[in-house]
Amino acid sequence: MTDKMTENTVGKLKTEVETFNGRKALITSASVVLLTWILSMTVMPDSVAGTAWCLVPALFLVVYVFATKRILEALTLAVIMALIMLNGTINVVADFSTVLGDVMVDPDMAWLIIVCGLMGGIVTLLERSGGAFAFGEFAATKAHSEKSALMWTWILGVIIFMDDYLNSLTVGSCMSSLTDKYKVPREMLAYVVSSTAAPLCVLIPISTWAAFCGRLLEVNGWAPEGDGLLYFIKTIPFNFYGWAAAILVPLFAFKVIPIFGPMKGAYKRVQEGGPLAPPGSEKIDIHAGEAMKMPEKKNILNMLIPVLALIGFTIYFDTDMQMGVICTLIVMYVMYLAQNLMDAEEFFDLIIKGLSNMLLPLLLMVLAWSFAAVNDEIGFTEYVINGVANNVPVTLLPLAIFVALGFTEFITGTNWGMYIIALPIVLPIAEKTGIDPVIVVSAVLSAGVLGSHCCFYSDATLITSAATGCDNYRHAFTQMPFGLLAGLIAAVGFLICGFFFA
Repeated sequence: MTDKMTENTVGKLKTEVETFNGRKALITSASVVLLTWILSMTVMPDSVAGTAWCLVPALFLVVYVFATKRILEALTLAVIMALIMLNGTINVVADFSTVLGDVMVDPDMAWLIIVCGLMGGIVTLLERSGGAFAFGEFAATKAHSEKSALMWTWILGVIIFMDDYLNSLTVGSCMSSLTDKYKVPREMLAYVVSSTAAPLCVLIPISTWAAFCGRLLEVNGWAPEGDGLLYFIKTIPFNFYGWAAAILVPLFAFKVIPIFGPMKGAYKRVQEGGPLAPPGSEKIDIHAGEAMKMPEKKNILNMLIPVLALIGFTIYFDTDMQMGVICTLIVMYVMYLAQNLMDAEEFFDLIIKGLSNMLLPLLLMVLAWSFAAVNDEIGFTEYVINGVANNVPVTLLPLAIFVALGFTEFITGTNWGMYIIALPIVLPIAEKTGIDPVIVVSAVLSAGVLGSHCCFYSDATLITSAATGCDNYRHAFTQMPFGLLAGLIAAVGFLICGFFFA
């Protein structure tokens, strides 16, 4: 009975997605704007901050994404809803333009565009040089089954631990040809790549995440000036989600835990002769387009040297990936032109091609950051945290913070942005209640990774999708049950800690 109801519900949703034409989209958009305006004029208070009304755009976003799979529309409408709730409809277009402008001039977004855009160029150059193909052939001699292909992907992800963007783009681009050989669905490749990116970065004290979080701990007064990294290290044993997410990958690869949920459907599609990538993946695939011309003699060093240079320069410049990317492009320019693989004009044309392949992920990130910005204005995260802190016993506080912030991160999709908002709130709560701050901070860090891991439009999801050639909705949807399993394990850990450290 339950299975039949679930099957009917899925069937109705699938039909709705397929028949969601332009007229329906227009009517839906107009209805959302009109209804929000009516509510803001009649029922909502003058300031929605600190009230349950601040949850409305977030809940709408989740429902709309699941019902239509149209993430660009969902994010745009959710931003407009929040702006109407803040300022009314008169200047909503101007307000929307202002939010987009503010996001685009934000130094962090500028960094993101430069790094991800140029990384797209690096990936394209690696393909054109023949180095990526040669690496795939070499990896194929070491992996002789689906299990070993997935494990080599996991191992490479563990090695490239210093930054989640670097990890996802490098591992996803390098290993797709190998996993394709053994008919691994792109959804599974994307899951493995994603699970060795951010989850590992919160466990390694020499990563970009460690540097950022350590500084936040200093700014918020928990760690003395200059000791932020030492205090970050204290959280590593208790970062339960990072440990669970990384350890689950080999268990799935060796079928110790059987594949379940939507991922099982991806395997069924491939086994029945369907494509390795789900429909629509070509829109976000960084490798999409015409087949790349490659030299007759393909040298694996044309792949290894740039990748090692990228890792080495990123570490050398204090985990500054922007400097790492720029210096790596200089190395590639010298290498490839010296071998006469291409001329200078083609080199820069390939960088532009790689940048253009990253446009959809970057556009989605701009809209996601815009949504996060207006959510901050209506007090979404603060409302959730304070609601939890004021209504749960101290012993359940670490668990409650992990669950609540995992939800808010799933909605906003900006893990570092959530940390900036959450830590100044939860650290005073820890001091007031007497609970060990290490556990509370660990819960916040774990929640950021959990929410980002499962979110349809987080930077982690979008970059992994682009690198592995997997539609970002399908990547997040098939990965979500695995992420929730890791989240359940982490929740048990924080529940136990609440009784021992409160």
